[in-house]
Amino acid sequence: QVQLVESGGGLVQAGGSFRLSCAASGRILSSYVMGWFRQGPGKEREFAATISRRGLSTAYADSVKGRFTISRDNAKNTVYLQMNSLKPEDTGVYYCAAAPRAIGPSDRDYEYSYWGQGTQVTVSS
Repeated sequence: QVQLVESGGGLVQAGGSFRLSCAASGRILSSYVMGWFRQGPGKEREFAATISRRGLSTAYADSVKGRFTISRDNAKNTVYLQMNSLKPEDTGVYYCAAAPRAIGPSDRDYEYSYWGQGTQVTVSS
């Protein structure tokens, strides 16, 4: 199995940017489709972005499309989420997750078997 640790969150004003990182250990990252999910205060966890094993395909939630970019560096066993033009509604805990059996990029959280502990992102207005 794989262990995932997110980093890079914090507090930023609306319009600002963050880059989140997800470092994997235990197994090589290229074995997994990877995704980022988020959970806002009082909300259900929701899909944000996903990337195929070799990084050739990505998919995004409509709410983040054009502002967020997911990428991966399999040599460094790390996945990234670049977040630009942040809005207060982007506030939440961001989770990195690994899907060992997904065929391609997936927005279905039940396909993700391994999850990180999450990193808080707070966007002030």
